[in-house]
Amino acid sequence: MDYTLALDPGFGSAIGRGIGAIALYAVVGLVLMVFGFYAIDWTTPGKLSLLVRNGAPNAVIVTASGLVSMAFIVVVAMLNAVGKLDEGLLTALIYGVVGIIVQVAAVRLLEWVTKLDIGSIIESDEFAPASVVVAAAHVALGLVVAFAIY
Repeated sequence: MDYTLALDPGFGSAIGRGIGAIALYAVVGLVLMVFGFYAIDWTTPGKLSLLVRNGAPNAVIVTASGLVSMAFIVVVAMLNAVGKLDEGLLTALIYGVVGIIVQVAAVRLLEWVTKLDIGSIIESDEFAPASVVVAAAHVALGLVVAFAIY
């Protein structure tokens, strides 16, 4: 038997373009996630990064849920960005930034409506059940914004 590996002539260049697209989308995704983290940090009372490093459980819960919600927005923005690579990257970046801004504003509005004192919640060294409510709000509103992009 003859086992010959036969690839289409354009296989190598297609793989190269795919790897390039993955790398570029990863950079855009990382930039958006960093922007999202700082948007959460900036709009939340207290210094989240310091509270997380110090192991404040509620700060960890709120930050983690915020990052997950940002990831939903970024992923859906990228999924929505089909077509040419340059247009896709730009669309993902624009939708991602707008989605993050809207999501952060919506969570802050929800915290205001529920009258939660998020500053004291995240700074507490003991678990506060209200942090789960804030975390759920992050994830739920991140999903709503993500599907609005779609």
